[in-house]
Amino acid sequence: MLFCEKLVRLRKQKGLSQEELGLELGVSRQTVSKWEAGQSYPDFQKLVLLGDYFQLSLDELVRDVDLQAVRNDSQTIQKVDALLQRSEKAEELLRLAWRWLCLFGWAIIGISALALVLGLLLRYAKIL
Repeated sequence: MLFCEKLVRLRKQKGLSQEELGLELGVSRQTVSKWEAGQSYPDFQKLVLLGDYFQLSLDELVRDVDLQAVRNDSQTIQKVDALLQRSEKAEELLRLAWRWLCLFGWAIIGISALALVLGLLLRYAKIL
């Protein structure tokens, strides 16, 4: 979005006329009109005032950059990373639990087999 288009959008979002914005910045309505038409551009001091007034950085004001969207994207990426890390930890815990369950299961099977063999041997020994 061009600076002139952005200025029109910002001014209208605040519900200001060109004259009201001009009063806030210490310029005439005609000057604001020229900025919005792309016929001229504010000097650096006025850009700083515009940024302060609309609570935007100069990058957000003069470039086609939406820093809030960039910040939101960054926060979303951080949240996704945190979820991924938790998911990986949960997956590792599941693998560990499965290993212990398998180990415990094989131990139970081994003990049961040993008990069965001992039981058969004792029974066989009584018969003889």
